[in-house]
Amino acid sequence: MTTNVKAIDVHYTPLMGYAEAWELQKAYVKGIDKEERRESLLLLQHPPTYTIGSQRHPEHLLYSEEELAERGIGVFQIDRGGDITYHGPGQLVGYPLLYLDGANLDLHRYLRELEQVIIDWLGSYGIEGGRKPEYTGVWVGDAKIAAIGVKFNKARSRRGFVTSHGFALNIKAGIAEDGFRGIIPCGIQDFAVTSFADVTGIHLSVEQAAAELLPYFSSRFGYELAEVNGLLENPTDSDQ
Repeated sequence: MTTNVKAIDVHYTPLMGYAEAWELQKAYVKGIDKEERRESLLLLQHPPTYTIGSQRHPEHLLYSEEELAERGIGVFQIDRGGDITYHGPGQLVGYPLLYLDGANLDLHRYLRELEQVIIDWLGSYGIEGGRKPEYTGVWVGDAKIAAIGVKFNKARSRRGFVTSHGFALNIKAGIAEDGFRGIIPCGIQDFAVTSFADVTGIHLSVEQAAAELLPYFSSRFGYELAEVNGLLENPTDSDQ
């Protein structure tokens, strides 16, 4: 996406509540805007959570308040684009917090590059990931394996935007049944949801997936890793 190699910090957290992660993103956006903090990539898992984006279709949430409480699923109306989606254990969530210079700004291309990171990683396992022209995200056949929803925060101290929110890549087997059954994911009724394990039969830990995805991200966006926190050099390859 860029020919200028920049430094980026990476932080992996095994589990972080959605409210905490949202507030953390806001703090990072402010710091990056003021050039007080390096651009960053947060990689993590959330406890069971539904998030509703700016399209605001509450009818796509199928569970009642009682059912949500029984299943322990939180609900947040947030400031990213898109409709409703699910986050939960077994899913790798990535929040790139990047400064996009206004001089060469292409917001559409940013979304496509984010999709391409996941497509490239899937390709390393022989999985043909792809796009559907009418939808944002990554698909394997007619099943969605990764959702993408972002926000472009207008920079206050310089020209351009700082990104927040990002992607949710389903890793664990059965995640479609775990949480997506309670919603119409992204408002799409015609297609299914899948996961890496469901497609390949390989039980990969979320940490391992994060470690493997990282080089594809840094290469695609032109970053060198300044600091990596929370990821082991040789994370376990068992499901977690």
